[in-house]
Amino acid sequence: MKFATYRNATRDGSLMLVSRDLTRAVAAGDRVPTLQYALDNWASVFPLLEELYAALNRGELPDCVAFDAGQCLSPLPRAYQWADGSAYLNHVELVRRARGAEVPASFYSDPLMYQGGSDAFLAPGADIPLRDAAWGLDFEGEVAVVTGDVPLGASPAECAAAIRLLMLVNDVSLRGLIPGELAKGFGFFQSKPATAFSPVAVTPDELGTAWRDGKVHLPLEVEYNGTWFGSPNAGVEMQFSFPELVAHVARTRELCAGSIVGSGTVSNKDRSKGFCCIAEVRMIETIEQGAPQTPFMKVGDTVRITMHDNEGRSLFGEINQKVVAHD
Repeated sequence: MKFATYRNATRDGSLMLVSRDLTRAVAAGDRVPTLQYALDNWASVFPLLEELYAALNRGELPDCVAFDAGQCLSPLPRAYQWADGSAYLNHVELVRRARGAEVPASFYSDPLMYQGGSDAFLAPGADIPLRDAAWGLDFEGEVAVVTGDVPLGASPAECAAAIRLLMLVNDVSLRGLIPGELAKGFGFFQSKPATAFSPVAVTPDELGTAWRDGKVHLPLEVEYNGTWFGSPNAGVEMQFSFPELVAHVARTRELCAGSIVGSGTVSNKDRSKGFCCIAEVRMIETIEQGAPQTPFMKVGDTVRITMHDNEGRSLFGEINQKVVAHD
């Protein structure tokens, strides 16, 4: 199934089912008003939603409307938890090399993870506000899963069964603030402003064979200022699968339905595949030229993040954002 959340007079929006080809949508109705409600009551509402989704795809619903991505909030406009990993070790290795440091051996067996702000997410087409260009605004193209309830100490197999949905991510970062925050020893906070997610969240079965081993084996496509920036494959070099990332979070805590767990910046060693963040380009420039040459984002810059299946069909719609000055 494919879900979106349309704007209405509430913070959590109105749940919509979206057709497989992203052309039509229908309100889930009063029985399932929001995506969070659906996740909280998954076992009881799933049959109803599945029946409605099938009828939508067959063209049998006279009350359906044309799908309008411009009406979309994040599928979850706010969430109980947003935890982001760093599962692509090529990205981690470049970060360390640019600093002249070795990658600790533990990084290959124990995922990196930080707790992001989840009280409010940016809509997929919302502007990115920038207060100070010196803060080093960057985009980060990622994939994320949304879970059902996950018990404390759940195994990766148990976590795999708890994955309900997948989304694309723009994990907005302020690179200029990161070193100072990390030096304090308490991790990211101000350097990680509001995140944006794709307009559509999908159940894993919608990906077909591209969803295997707890990974999405498709290119993540990024355009920067209207020009191709990268399309690295999200599955081939993912060191930790999504079930492993969720299990890492659940090691010391329960996850409630609606928790979001991200992959970290998608990254491939093959540079011909391009990049999913500016920082990675700057790291390579630092390693090879002694200093970065590519600037971070400025007011007026745009970023577009999307993913297509092997037949060229858009799976999640697109994140399409512009940087604007914040007064």
